[in-house]
Amino acid sequence: MLAEQILKGCGLMQEGDSADLCRFLQQHERIAVLTGAGCSTASGIPEYRDDLGEWKHAPPVQFADFMASDTVRQRYWARSFSGWPRMSAAEPNAAHQALTSLEQTNRSAGLITQNVDNLHSLAGSRNVLDLHGTLKRVRCMNCNETFRRADIQDRLTADNPHWQPAEASSRPDGDAELGNAPVAQFRVPACDLCGGILKPDVVFFGESVPAERVTLARRFVSDADALLVVGSSLMVYSGFRFVRQASDSGKPIAIVNRGTTRGDTLAALRATGDCGDLLKDACALLANGRADAGNVHD
Repeated sequence: MLAEQILKGCGLMQEGDSADLCRFLQQHERIAVLTGAGCSTASGIPEYRDDLGEWKHAPPVQFADFMASDTVRQRYWARSFSGWPRMSAAEPNAAHQALTSLEQTNRSAGLITQNVDNLHSLAGSRNVLDLHGTLKRVRCMNCNETFRRADIQDRLTADNPHWQPAEASSRPDGDAELGNAPVAQFRVPACDLCGGILKPDVVFFGESVPAERVTLARRFVSDADALLVVGSSLMVYSGFRFVRQASDSGKPIAIVNRGTTRGDTLAALRATGDCGDLLKDACALLANGRADAGNVHD
């Protein structure tokens, strides 16, 4: 039985399916959840990395470059302007809904998401920590005032009535790849209150996660007796540190992902495949008390 192989701190990884994942959920009363970009791909939001953990797109803008360069901000906001309609229309998928149902069984010790799309909250999850912030807000880097992203989109539209980007493809961070579209004339808004730099209220690459969020995320893991990772390659330390924390505490880890992850050697269980399908089936088995019955489609 796979259940006999889920040993704390042993570093033994077992490949499993939705029934094995259900058994993992059944065995632990309080489960911390950590999600990444793979959780939202079925909602039309691309992943950063491929199945081997390599970049699928050009690396995202760096925080220091965004703050230092008018040109970088201009190109970023031109891309964001083109990508926002698709991002704002995204809806929760089966993975988000399954994690909401897990929370409703009182088995969740808290959900830590590295995503900035707000889809866990839209799906109905309540105890959600947006580790990297959320694209639905924009923050002034001078006076710290926040604005609705939808309102900033209206300003961008009004300030750039003749700007027509080339056909754009979506990127994981809510903007779009514009290719060689000219952006030199794109007008970037400043803060209404102080004239400061406006930046999406998300943690850029090269920027530190606020300490209070890290503290809360660590509390979620410490209060849990197991950790479930969904849709993350764990290549970025920002999320991997919580896998390391769980492992160092002797807490079993299950990983649901399409490709390899940085945490595979620390996991007790790994289920490879579509996050939504695996979680939906596992939660259906959990609700029916049928973990030993195999896949729900059998």
